Amino acid sequence: MPLPPPPTARTRHPWLGLLGWLLLCFAVAALGALASRDAPGFYAQLNRPDWAPPASVFGPVWTLLYAMMAVAAWQVWRQRSWGGAAVPLGLFVAQLAANGLWSWLFFGWRLGAPAFADIVLLWVLLAATLAGFWRIRRSAGLLLLPYLVWVTFATALTWSVWQRNPQLL
Repeated sequence: MPLPPPPTARTRHPWLGLLGWLLLCFAVAALGALASRDAPGFYAQLNRPDWAPPASVFGPVWTLLYAMMAVAAWQVWRQRSWGGAAVPLGLFVAQLAANGLWSWLFFGWRLGAPAFADIVLLWVLLAATLAGFWRIRRSAGLLLLPYLVWVTFATALTWSVWQRNPQLL
């Protein structure tokens, strides 16, 4: 009977891995928050569609989504490590970068067209990440589904707000 593989840091200290993924996700959230310091005032002056949520909805939704994203990435990392899941975890990091960039493009720099292009890229990267996570661990893919739904909604909202406010974006 073959011996089991020796324990690694990933298997000996799994909660440190979760902490790392949480720190990464919430660091991106913090960088986005820096760009969004004036977001409530800016958002209030925009011509928005009737289906646009109030500004107060975004913070709680994103907090929950970032936590779910971290747990999903952690599950994949625990299952396969970086070496066994390099592509989906790399896609995860790439979509996280696109996510953080959107706040700067839209709220920080008020660039509607680049913000829309970025969120479309985010959607594609996220869909690919979700598919990769799903193949490795279904629960990780399921954790990303609400995020994909929200980004789909945010893509439509970005387009609508950009089109309605050419003077501001």
